[in-house]
Amino acid sequence: MSPILLDLLIGFAIGASLGMLGGGGSILTVPALVYLVGQSPQSAVTTSLAIVGANSLMGAYFHRAQGTLNWRVAVVFGGVGMITAYLAAGISKQLPPSLLMVALAMLMLVVAVLLLRGKNSAQSTEQETVHLWKVAAGGAAIGVVTGILGVGGGFLIVPALVMLIGLPMHHAVGTSLIIIAMNSAAGFLGHLESFTVDFTLIAAFVTAGLVGTFAGVRLGKRLNPMVLRRVFAVFVIALALFLLYDNLPKLMGLVVS
Repeated sequence: MSPILLDLLIGFAIGASLGMLGGGGSILTVPALVYLVGQSPQSAVTTSLAIVGANSLMGAYFHRAQGTLNWRVAVVFGGVGMITAYLAAGISKQLPPSLLMVALAMLMLVVAVLLLRGKNSAQSTEQETVHLWKVAAGGAAIGVVTGILGVGGGFLIVPALVMLIGLPMHHAVGTSLIIIAMNSAAGFLGHLESFTVDFTLIAAFVTAGLVGTFAGVRLGKRLNPMVLRRVFAVFVIALALFLLYDNLPKLMGLVVS
């Protein structure tokens, strides 16, 4: 398979996941860039932020037409997250590549558990009062994860918006895409000074991802979201175990030496 075709296929899959589930594509992007494209983990983090941010912005546009965006929550959650994502971007530059990949794998396992337990949260209803301190605290935590690991945090943002803040599930999915785009932009700017960015690669991923996002939003209306989440959770667990298998011995070697 030609490199450009592979980039387009991966980009489409990432966009489709974001469109259907309000996240998920970002947690696949870094491993795909490292193992399939051949980038270093630090470069993959930077590239991932650009790809995920652009796809999330388009997904938010599609959801806006359905009236499933809570702009008040998005601005506060995303605004605080942008600050912490930008500041946390400097941390990943100081970490060994194997540690970044192991940390990403552990996050993926957390995400998979949240996906498998998503039934109760999906039944939540919107609260009458949104506590802004909870919104700000959640935004700060997700921003740190975004800046260090290069993931938009969609599968952490959606449960946080539902369980911590009280948004209905369909509003949480749409709102999360705006927040992911904001956090990704800040994290990307924080990484720009240290790494050369392959804009041709980003353009290929984003172009295919926009098509995938559009298809994902439309498919998400017709498919059972719980089945999608559980299938995706199994895939995430398998990928996380592979990352641990490949990188944990390298990390242990660094610790011993």
